[in-house]
Amino acid sequence: MLLSPTIQRLRQEFRPMLSLAWPVVMAELGWMAMGIVDTMMVGRVSAEAIGAVSIGSVLFFAVAIFGMGLLLGLDTLVSHAFGAGNLEECHRSLLHGVYLNLILTPPLMALIWLSIPWMDSWGIHPEVLRQTIPFLKALTWGLLPLLLYASFRRYLQAMGLVKPVMFALITANLVNVIGNWILIFGHLGAQAMGAEGSGWSTCLARIYMASSLLLYILYHDRRHKTGLLRIPLKLSLEHLQRLLRLGFPAALQITLEVGVFAAATALVGRLNPASLAAHQIVLNVASLTFMVPLGVASAGAVRVGQALGRRDPVAAGHTGWTALLLGTSFMLGAALTFLLFPKTILEIFTFEPTVISTGISLLFVAAFFQVFDGVQVVATGVLRGAGDTRTPMICNLVGHWLLGLPVGYALCFVWDLGVVGLWIGLSLGLIAVGAVLLGVWSRKVSSLKDKGKGTHTLVLGS
Repeated sequence: MLLSPTIQRLRQEFRPMLSLAWPVVMAELGWMAMGIVDTMMVGRVSAEAIGAVSIGSVLFFAVAIFGMGLLLGLDTLVSHAFGAGNLEECHRSLLHGVYLNLILTPPLMALIWLSIPWMDSWGIHPEVLRQTIPFLKALTWGLLPLLLYASFRRYLQAMGLVKPVMFALITANLVNVIGNWILIFGHLGAQAMGAEGSGWSTCLARIYMASSLLLYILYHDRRHKTGLLRIPLKLSLEHLQRLLRLGFPAALQITLEVGVFAAATALVGRLNPASLAAHQIVLNVASLTFMVPLGVASAGAVRVGQALGRRDPVAAGHTGWTALLLGTSFMLGAALTFLLFPKTILEIFTFEPTVISTGISLLFVAAFFQVFDGVQVVATGVLRGAGDTRTPMICNLVGHWLLGLPVGYALCFVWDLGVVGLWIGLSLGLIAVGAVLLGVWSRKVSSLKDKGKGTHTLVLGS
């Protein structure tokens, strides 16, 4: 049977895309598994401990994710340079990512610490708040290792070196589980610290992640003589500005997206511990499925950037559509799983009847936004590979903060639908963002084909 040229190109792209995507997906699943394991292990302590981990984690990431988002510009800069065969430029981008980490860490840590005295006024359940504060303080000490890990990861991924990232995340989970076992429950002579122990364990796991990737980078440079250690250490404001010009909109986009769920979690904290526990469990489950298209998005960003570095805009377009097909296909399967096996999923985390009852309703809502969530994250990734980080930022601002959260707040507190109403509003925002970004990518592909622009124009002129 004869196939059209477009379908043939998509089939040709499928294998290299999958080869790059699956280790990245495994890394994302490993990243998410760390949070799920924390929830499961503190869940053996109390529902309040689950709530503390939930609120502390989302508040930490509402700040930390901005710093990690600024480093997303490395996806574009390193992948374009690698596609063009310019390893020296790849190394310079990594160096300036590390400089950016050192600049960002003090103000971001200060922001987290200064927010703690204000938490009393947020209406959080008193017992949940009592456990949240020490957990959050422990997490904060892992901020610099987390940012360094993000820089090292983006550098490696953009050059197609994804298996070390996967290895680091999988083995970091072992470090975290052992640390949790010791520090949460007080084994091997340690004091039982509950939720706070989980925070310290996560901090240690992040130090391990950054260290393992750094060691691999140095090993790879020594083995292949890439010239990394010969790069001048002088800070270039021009290079830093290029990174920030791409990274700042991406940082705002991801901060807006994560921040809306942080705000939602804080709002749910005003209800009751059972609703907060159900919210955290289903958020973890939905975030777990989200990791797959997120990994595909990272692979898509790299493949699109490398194609444009080779000055092959047609290949970049096919790469983007292949990534979208992979991501949305998985999320369709996830939606069906949520609808068919909600109780089985929830009983992995808890056997409390009230939490399970509320969680079933939340999984039903989550099933309806899965496909659109996959579309929006993959579209964001492939647009980033093409140098467009502003459009996803604008879409997230409007979809999540001007549509989703206000509607969810009204349904939750005005129409008394509780946490389910809040999730309905958030799902409307995700659906809107996914639909718009799909249209934006379609127009971007047409533009790439028509204009055939070179690498620098595409990076800077999004």
